[in-house]
Amino acid sequence: MSDNFMDVAVEEARKGMQNNEGGPFGAVIVKNGKIISKAHNKVLGTNDPSAHAEIVAIREASSILENFDLSGCELYATTMPCPMCLSAICWARIRKVYYGTSTDEVASIGFDDGMIYDILRKGASASVLEKTNVECESCRKLLDEWEKKPDKMMY
Repeated sequence: MSDNFMDVAVEEARKGMQNNEGGPFGAVIVKNGKIISKAHNKVLGTNDPSAHAEIVAIREASSILENFDLSGCELYATTMPCPMCLSAICWARIRKVYYGTSTDEVASIGFDDGMIYDILRKGASASVLEKTNVECESCRKLLDEWEKKPDKMMY
């Protein structure tokens, strides 16, 4: 691991914080020892709750590499990625993540993912998230259409 890549992530986080674009989070995506993308949290600047540093960095790297598959890339994040970001990292096929602070450390300053981890482990109570599975034949037909689609591209 190169401390330099983490330093870049820290500077990205600081830039976002100082510009009031988001919280103290930065991320860098590296491939073959070269920075592909760097980003900071932009939730406040964009009013987009999904604009976490890791997500923004993945979007940028995918655009630069013209590929949704970021196999062979590594991600440096100033803190342990949240569940949403971990999911995106897995979907992007990034297999190595370096992080600088823990979920407990960021929870202590107000960024607590505990409820999300509880939902993933135990399911959501109706007071947290109301979910209703509606029987929908047209939704099932979409799955059939996809399965039969001759030119589908799996991701």
